[in-house]
Amino acid sequence: MFTDVQDVLTNYRDAVYEKNVEKFLSGYAPDVHVFDCWQEWQYNGIEQWKTLVEDWFGGLGEGELLRAELHDKVIKENAELAYIYGSMSYAAFDEKGKELRKMRNRFTFVLEKIEGSWRITHEHSSLPISMEDGKAIFD
Repeated sequence: MFTDVQDVLTNYRDAVYEKNVEKFLSGYAPDVHVFDCWQEWQYNGIEQWKTLVEDWFGGLGEGELLRAELHDKVIKENAELAYIYGSMSYAAFDEKGKELRKMRNRFTFVLEKIEGSWRITHEHSSLPISMEDGKAIFD
């Protein structure tokens, strides 16, 4: 049960670090709609999203840890609906704490209160595209 919007963000961060697929997905509504930067144009529903999350967590190297941190976040909410936006950094570390790689995406989350618990119903992540070469700009 996510009684505060911030609880969903904390769960997201912790689940990414733990590479815990079920915990990660618990913050999403069953009918979630995701516009992601990677692979597919969109994901409709928790089962499609689960497939990507399993591949994401499973694709991390043995012993790699991943930290997700939302920067410059803005949260607006009323009793039943909320949105959050900011930039999310993902940093992979080895077991000794050495940073292996890092990237940053722009993120927007839309949350609804469903049966008394906040859930992500829409997520949109993006990267700016270079006008010169058409490639994504990784910060």
